[in-house]
Amino acid sequence: MDKKETRALTRNLRISPFRARLVIDLIRGKDALEAQTILTNTNKKAARLILKTLNSAIANAKENLNIEANNLYVKDARIDMGATLKRHKFDSRGRIGHKDHQFSHILVVVREK
Repeated sequence: MDKKETRALTRNLRISPFRARLVIDLIRGKDALEAQTILTNTNKKAARLILKTLNSAIANAKENLNIEANNLYVKDARIDMGATLKRHKFDSRGRIGHKDHQFSHILVVVREK
């Protein structure tokens, strides 16, 4: 039997990829329903954003491939670096300090067991 997989990609989220990678490492390789439970109980901004993407990947599997959620696991989950908004602020002794705002891309791939 051929294994089927679907993916969901969310781009240009206003969160640092370094912060988001701490959360996405929790769900990689887990069952899809277990990953949903982990993200629901994690008190981080990144967890809410990753949960939306995971739910989208599960919905893609249900609609397009007719696979139930309890037959899925998270095959791949990663955070890629997006654009960076370069911002400046005045610093001491006449210098210019940097306050860069980073964006992230979230990719979640779910696969049939």
